Amino acid sequence: MTNIDNAPALAPKIFRFADVDEFRNAIRGLNFDFTPLVRTIATEQIILQLPGCDVNMTRTFPRVVDAQLVADCTAIGFAMDDLDVPIRFNGAQRDRAVIVIGSSGAAYNTIEEVQRQIASVMFRPEVKDRGWPETSASFKIFETSPLALHSLRNVVSEVLAAASEPIDPAEVPLKAAAMKESLLGAVDAAFANVVPARWTLRPNDERQFKLFRDIRALLADDLAQPIYSEEIARKLGLSVRTLHDVVRRYRGMSLHRYLRLRRLWLVRRRLLAGADSVKAVALAFGFWHLSDFSRSYRDQFGETPSETLERGRRR
Repeated sequence: MTNIDNAPALAPKIFRFADVDEFRNAIRGLNFDFTPLVRTIATEQIILQLPGCDVNMTRTFPRVVDAQLVADCTAIGFAMDDLDVPIRFNGAQRDRAVIVIGSSGAAYNTIEEVQRQIASVMFRPEVKDRGWPETSASFKIFETSPLALHSLRNVVSEVLAAASEPIDPAEVPLKAAAMKESLLGAVDAAFANVVPARWTLRPNDERQFKLFRDIRALLADDLAQPIYSEEIARKLGLSVRTLHDVVRRYRGMSLHRYLRLRRLWLVRRRLLAGADSVKAVALAFGFWHLSDFSRSYRDQFGETPSETLERGRRR
C-alpha cells in the first residue's frame, strides 16, 4: 500500500494498493468481503473526510463484493464512468444512470467484471429528514436522469479538486461545511429526478435479497467442507433449480464455479499466512483431487501453490 498524504488540513488522502489483503484490511465503514476475479490488482482510493460525511473515490478491479453498512450512517453510491459493461447490483444489471442508497445495517452485493471508477458519499449520522428513499435490510437502486447524475459527479470531482488546494487553516471549517452542503444538494437533485423504472422492482425486493443472503451464509459456513446442491437446497427449503437461479443472479456465475473460485482464494490466503503444507490446506477446503487443484490454482494465480506457500513463509 502507498499512502500519499498532502500537507493541507482539508486535503484528501490517497491510498494505492497492489496487494489484495492490504486492500481488504483498509476498508472502513463497511463489513466488507470480496472475491477477486483477477490474479493481481492495481487499485486506488481517494478519501476526503468532511465534518459529518466522507467522500470516497475508488478505482476498482474485477471482483464479487458483499458488504453491509455499520450503524448510524447513510451511504450513496454511483459510478463515475460510463463504460459499456454495467455493474451487477443486487442481482440487476443495467447500463443506465443509476444511484444506490443504504442506511444503517443495509447490505448489498455487486459483481464488477471490469475495472471501474466508483464514488460513494457516507453521511454520519444517518440522513432521515431530506426525503431520500428509505431502506432497511438492503440497499436500494434507482434510475435518475442523466443530467442529475452528471451534476452529482461534477460536484464530487470539484469537491475533491478544491480540497487538494492549499487553504488557510482558519478557513477549513467554513469551506468543509459548504462542501458538505453542495454534496447534500446534489444528492437531493438526483433523488428528485428519479425515473420510474420497472427493472428496479426486483433488485429492491428485500425478500429476494434475504433469500440470497441466507444461501450465502450457509455456503460461507460450509466452504471448507464438501458441498452438494441437494443438501443445500434441503436445508433452505428450496428446490435445486431455485438455488442455482438465485446464485447465478447474484453471483453472475454457476454455483459450482463460484464455490471453486471462492475456495481457491481462501486457500491462497491460508498459504500466504504460512500454512503447514499445501496438501493439508487443499484438503481442508475440499480439494481432494490434488493435481487438478494445482492446475486450477496455477491458472488462477499464475504460480503454483508451493510458490505461494514459500512466499508466505518468507513474509
